[in-house]
Amino acid sequence: MTKLLEGKVAAITGGTTGIGRAIALEYIEHGASVAVNHFPGDKSASQFESLVREAGEGAALIAVPGDISNPESGQELVAKAVEKFGKLDIFVSNAGVCQFADFLTMSPDLVNHTISTNLNGAFFAVQAAAQQMSKQSPPGGSIIGISSISALVGGAGQTHYTPTKAGVLSLMQSTACALGKYNIRCNALLPGTIRTQLNDEDLAQDDKRKYMEGRIPLGRLGQPKDLAGPAVFLASDLSSYVTGAQLLVDGGLFVNLQ
Repeated sequence: MTKLLEGKVAAITGGTTGIGRAIALEYIEHGASVAVNHFPGDKSASQFESLVREAGEGAALIAVPGDISNPESGQELVAKAVEKFGKLDIFVSNAGVCQFADFLTMSPDLVNHTISTNLNGAFFAVQAAAQQMSKQSPPGGSIIGISSISALVGGAGQTHYTPTKAGVLSLMQSTACALGKYNIRCNALLPGTIRTQLNDEDLAQDDKRKYMEGRIPLGRLGQPKDLAGPAVFLASDLSSYVTGAQLLVDGGLFVNLQ
């Protein structure tokens, strides 16, 4: 297999589960060295150990625990990646939370937690990555924001979540404008209905799962690995003239919502 990321260094937030984990494994498969952020705690530490085992012996992989809602966590992730591997070529802002709730009774704590993790966390982590990419020699890199189909459509139980994902998409568009002069490309991936730890309980219900599958032209729910190939493309030299773009990875769901 041609290794599209040979010699490149990547950092991924929320990199031990779901989409982040799948991207980390694919990046390693394509020759990249990878630093992953995960939430502090024994559960996440155990998930990282299983990621190490899955990546295989000799994988260039480190963990940098930290709550991404704190601006310092993004700075530390970038600093540790550069300290270990010498540079930063790729940054994936993936960490996020999604707890369905009724709009009329939603608590301020849930709203603020969602915004501080999904949007503020993305902003400050991307800023940390861009600071490093702009000053290294030669300057440049690829930043990928994991947005969502929810950036384009509404959701009754997601009134706190969908604005954050629209914000991530907008962040990638604006940083593409701000960072092009440093040869930093910024793009967004928009997953559709991907079965991860965030929605597994909801999609475990047969009627809900069948309903969702019936709306998807490809006839199945997405898996985290479905995002890995597009993430490799946007990280690699194959997309060297792609910035400010949005790529739906949804099995055709969006174009079928009519």
